[in-house]
Amino acid sequence: MDNQQVWVRDATEGFIIGKFTDMVDGDALIVPLDPKFQQRTCPLDEVYPAGEYTKDVEDNCALMYLNEATLLNNIRTRYFKDRIYSYVANILIAVNPYCPVKDLYSPKMIKSYQGKSLGETPPHVFAIADKSFRDMKVFKQSQSIIVSGESGAGKTESTKYLLRYLCDLWGSMAGPIEQKILDANPVLEAFGNAKTKRNNNSSRFGKFMEVHFDNKCQVVGGYISHYLLEKSRVCLQSPDERNYHVFYMMCAGAPPDLRAKLCITKPDDFQYLRNGCTQYFCNSSSEKKLNDSQKTSDHTSKGCLADPILDDVEGFNAVDQAFTRLGLTPAEKMEIYTMVAAVLHLGNIAFEDNPEDTKGGSRISGRSEKAVTITARLLGVNPEELRQSLISKVMQTSRGGIKGTVIMVPLKVYEASNARDALAKAIYSKLFDHIVARINQSIPFKASSYYIGVLDIAGFEYFKVNSFEQFCINYCNEKLQQFFNERILKYEQDLYAKESLNVPKISYADNQDCIDLIEARTNGIFSLLDEESKLPTHSFAHFTSEVHRTWSGHFRITLPRTSKLKAHRELRDDEGFVIRHYAGGVCYQTNQFIEKNNDALHASLEGLIQESGNHFLRTQFAKLPTQKGKLTFISVGSKFKTQLGELMDKLKSNGTNFIRCIKPNNEMVDHQFDGGSILGQLRCSGMTSVLQLMENGYPSRVPFQELYNMYKSYLPPELARLDPRFFCEALLHSLKLSKRDFKFGITRVFFKPGKFAEFDRIMKSDPDNLQKLVANVKKWLVRSRWNKLQFCALSVIKLKNKIIYRRSHLIVIQKTVRMYLAKKQHQARIKGIVKMRNLKSQLGRMEEICNQLRKMRDKSLRDIQGLQVEIDAGIERIRRNERIKGVEIDAECTKLGNGVNQMMAALQDMVKQQKIEEEQERLSKLQQEIETEKRRKEEEVLKRKEEEENRRRKIEIEARRKAEEENRRRQEEEDKKTALALQAELETEAIEESRYREVLEQERRDHDLAVRLAQESNGQVEDSPPLPRSGSDSRVSTTNNNRLIRSEQVRNHQALTTNKKYDLSKWKYSELRDAINTSCDIELLEACRHEFHRRLKVYHAWKARNRRRTTMYENERAPKSIMEAAKSPRNPLKQQIVESSQRFFRIPFVRPGVAPQPENPSTIGKRGWWYAHFDGQYVARQMELHPDKPPILLTAGIDDMQMCELSLDETGLTRKRGAEILEHEFNREWERHGGKPYTNPGDRKK
Repeated sequence: MDNQQVWVRDATEGFIIGKFTDMVDGDALIVPLDPKFQQRTCPLDEVYPAGEYTKDVEDNCALMYLNEATLLNNIRTRYFKDRIYSYVANILIAVNPYCPVKDLYSPKMIKSYQGKSLGETPPHVFAIADKSFRDMKVFKQSQSIIVSGESGAGKTESTKYLLRYLCDLWGSMAGPIEQKILDANPVLEAFGNAKTKRNNNSSRFGKFMEVHFDNKCQVVGGYISHYLLEKSRVCLQSPDERNYHVFYMMCAGAPPDLRAKLCITKPDDFQYLRNGCTQYFCNSSSEKKLNDSQKTSDHTSKGCLADPILDDVEGFNAVDQAFTRLGLTPAEKMEIYTMVAAVLHLGNIAFEDNPEDTKGGSRISGRSEKAVTITARLLGVNPEELRQSLISKVMQTSRGGIKGTVIMVPLKVYEASNARDALAKAIYSKLFDHIVARINQSIPFKASSYYIGVLDIAGFEYFKVNSFEQFCINYCNEKLQQFFNERILKYEQDLYAKESLNVPKISYADNQDCIDLIEARTNGIFSLLDEESKLPTHSFAHFTSEVHRTWSGHFRITLPRTSKLKAHRELRDDEGFVIRHYAGGVCYQTNQFIEKNNDALHASLEGLIQESGNHFLRTQFAKLPTQKGKLTFISVGSKFKTQLGELMDKLKSNGTNFIRCIKPNNEMVDHQFDGGSILGQLRCSGMTSVLQLMENGYPSRVPFQELYNMYKSYLPPELARLDPRFFCEALLHSLKLSKRDFKFGITRVFFKPGKFAEFDRIMKSDPDNLQKLVANVKKWLVRSRWNKLQFCALSVIKLKNKIIYRRSHLIVIQKTVRMYLAKKQHQARIKGIVKMRNLKSQLGRMEEICNQLRKMRDKSLRDIQGLQVEIDAGIERIRRNERIKGVEIDAECTKLGNGVNQMMAALQDMVKQQKIEEEQERLSKLQQEIETEKRRKEEEVLKRKEEEENRRRKIEIEARRKAEEENRRRQEEEDKKTALALQAELETEAIEESRYREVLEQERRDHDLAVRLAQESNGQVEDSPPLPRSGSDSRVSTTNNNRLIRSEQVRNHQALTTNKKYDLSKWKYSELRDAINTSCDIELLEACRHEFHRRLKVYHAWKARNRRRTTMYENERAPKSIMEAAKSPRNPLKQQIVESSQRFFRIPFVRPGVAPQPENPSTIGKRGWWYAHFDGQYVARQMELHPDKPPILLTAGIDDMQMCELSLDETGLTRKRGAEILEHEFNREWERHGGKPYTNPGDRKK
């Protein structure tokens, strides 16, 4: 083709750069620029134009081509330049650098973003914080900033910088409030964050941190809401993961006296820590502070863990100081540290079978007695009571009511271990709740007008083993993704439709069905889990089977055996289920769902804690009113669903800003870019859909009335009377904005991406700024009205000239009509008078002849005068007698005519002899004149015949056009029912194809997720059988065979336009072109032309989908009317246009770049002409003539890429009246502008 540089999909890199060299069977042949990649043939849907791929832009909406390939490349280019931030309209994309970036968050940088609009400064998390603040100030509405992304993408760090910006700039007057809000971060990270395989500082809980402001927009307080702490991590972690940071901080950084008092040693000594990673986070200097008794075996052998943010040795001191600044007393801090230590020692209590118990009970092992003693002391309970509560539980029969029999039920080893773990998780969970409540209590809070909330919640998670925590986290992410879809995609498009902006619809994956699967009131997974938990003998297998039975056939849920990961395929059907989330399929193992969904302790342990001598612990487990006679059950899932519902209500009532955090690689190292993984994150986060929407979208908007009211008090009387809409128009024109940068809806004005600075400029409430804008409006209004007056004057002059022109021609029309009426009434008399006047004219000639006679001159003159008297008398009789008949007139004329003729004959005889000699002398000269006159007349006859022939041919052309149109109309009437059925089938198949593509996309996400998980866990991915199409045995494959199977009627319809003799699908572009230019086989030639132009249409359709936004219509190959005609499909005529016919057309053509502008009258009337010569069905020559541009002459075989690719039928030219011209008319213009003669392929010599 044209060797255009393009992006083509690649499984590893996401996209690679290559050259578009050819098309084969409708697919693109791409040659990668990097030789390490092989040449490949791909569908056009996977190919995107590249543009200047070495440059980067701050806002991805400013890219030359807007598609997911250029989006990924821009992020990659900026990432390797340490520019980790970029925009998609007003959404910030943040890539985790995994290393410090110099001066990126310095105080000077914070100051530089204050009061600046998006686009004025480079993309930054500070810019989003500042925008939220200004939106709150201008719109008088609370704001939310949603920080999302998968684990390890940098959400927690982004949240900290957001809070730091808000507090540093607008919290300086708030005294201790600012510091206390910031001090909450190290505390919450210590108790709620942990090292996972994907993130060294992974938040294992969600938080919504509110910074409250008063009417003066100063910080007056803060509040923290937290969600779903991962309690199971307290008791168990994967080998490469750690427990919560606070445990390691106490082991590594707590003072020796505190560690001695709480019996804290090293992580290897605690059951809850030793099974995971036991290395400390520290640097070379802090590691020196560790003694050998604090170091674990792993730490000694492998060394410390390195992270620029985390340090277990120094971290404890930072947390302790933060507690102090938050207002906690030493006693309160000791209570917290005591509970942390109690959890560790509680985990060291081990159990074994009790041989003395006949019911299979358990007992505490001998080596755990020390742990029991320490735990009892820390918890403030009796060691014996603690021992008894751990190995048995108290049950009360319901037969006796309140006084029913109390039964002591011994617990088996695994039940005792579960009870111990439940107590540890409950203590830690209550401790975390207390810390959050204490932070909220410590932050002074005055009357709040608005707030800015920052949401930081665990990202989408998928592990080899996924349990209830991952289920809840991913459910939360589904809700947030739905909120993003509704707020950014659905709401935006609904608003555009409501305001009549004519923005193309963008499709996106709706995950409502997945959310219903989880949270449906009667049969959702949460409801089924609660029902199972309430049963006296509950079973995870029964629960899982019930889920599969209830949702059998649902697209979003399937059996583990269908998982892409081999390890999950080995699970039984009743051991788990796979949910196809928006980010990919996740296999959940349900063996602990029921236990983790119950937030209640069994009665023995709960009673023990409530009677503890530790006031702090007793307070946290205060008795709550419970229903009598009911099993103890507190649903974690229902509680989380309620909390999440309240959070979503908050978000929906606030203004919203989004930050999408991206994880560049799974190894958590700097300057490594995993293109395939990042592309998946961008797709899952909806960025590619937003990019498509923003290509034609308007992310900023303001109502006319609101903008007018803001300026109303500053307007002079002459402007105050303006309509709000007109005032807005004047305001925007006064800012010299291009019409492409904004658009007027019904009630609002909308702004394009990248115009946030202009939008903020008109929305600022600074009086000086408002007065300047009002002055600009007034100036523009005067200039605009003057231009309109000029245009009006020109229009009036033009109208006056048109009136004068019409008036002059009106007289001609009247004269002609009067003449016609007179002729109709007096035709016979007029003819008679005309005949007699003709006779009278002959008398003059007769007098001349008489004057030449030498004899009988006088007598002849008297005879002539007598005839003249008779003729005058006859004319007078005809004129006066209106009733005279035509017969009488003819008789009179005949009589007089005979007399004249006789006299003329006599005169001629007399002069004949006299002039014979003179005639002979002049004979030669006269003969010459006669010959000259003859030639002139012959030329006039030939010219008249040629004109008549041209008129005849034009009449034939018009008749042919009418006949073709009539044939088309008849055929359309005949085929109307067939066409309707065909259209219905096509629409059905289009819907089927769209759904099928969605399923394929979900399958691709599932596969990508499984591959990433397999890479982490050294697992194996097995491709599941391809999905069959409904009603077909065809299978999906990774090749181009994945095509929609058409119905028989559709295939028959398509067969009308295909050539059956030649299979040209494998021919290359160059081969087709050579055959067209050189072949003498007319049938092969036509088949090649048909295939060639079919590929051209596919190629140009691809270019149209991926065209530059800055040159939307500059490179049109034909007038817009022709391109529009091709979009409306018509049934092919049964009598096709003769393939070898030569037809010529001419229609007006005004390029968008030179369209008439009312503000500039000089551009009016500057239209060009588009000429086309069709050889059969396709263009052979094409010509454009514009008054202010050089002519453009194109010839098939040389300039195909710039010529119209449509067939003559598709252009609709044959249906345009007056469009077809003659061959000589086309050739005259073609040759006049330097065109070369055309050779018909049929004339080639074989």
